[in-house]
Amino acid sequence: MKTWLKISIMGCLAISVSSLAHAGEKDFKTGPVILKYGKAAMVELDEPLPKRSRFKVSFDTAEAGQTGEVNRKFDSLARFLNMHAQAGTLPNRIDLAMVVHGPAATDLTNNDYYGAKYDGAENANAPLIRALMENGTEFYICGQTAAYRDINQEDLLPEVKMSLSAMTAHAQLQQDGYTLNPF
Repeated sequence: MKTWLKISIMGCLAISVSSLAHAGEKDFKTGPVILKYGKAAMVELDEPLPKRSRFKVSFDTAEAGQTGEVNRKFDSLARFLNMHAQAGTLPNRIDLAMVVHGPAATDLTNNDYYGAKYDGAENANAPLIRALMENGTEFYICGQTAAYRDINQEDLLPEVKMSLSAMTAHAQLQQDGYTLNPF
């Protein structure tokens, strides 16, 4: 291969690697819908999202957050809202639901229940859940998990819905046109 061609290829590779090196965590920002949560990066799309895009997406978790910290699975809903809004989808065209069961159920409880379970810690999920609900997200707790963990309706954060089971919540959401995000 000719020397000038090798130098050109090496130069192009250096520029490519250099530009990639400047991208990273700093490019992830919160907002514009959920301001303190759900960091997302702007992405140059090969095909922009159609203006009439409509999303009805359900999420599922049994994974609890660390005591006193935001559950990363809940933060994913904020990220979903923020990144799609950044890409031009109107927030009122995004319907999200979170179905919670297993150990994660405690992350949906008020500070009295949560604090009793975790040595007086406050539930750091409450402000995020409130912000998500203010933007139309629905949270469902598995009634079977709630019964097993002795969680009553009065132990839950406001507007968390008690479902017969996580399976039932998913079946009903699917009938309502939601797709399950496998994150």
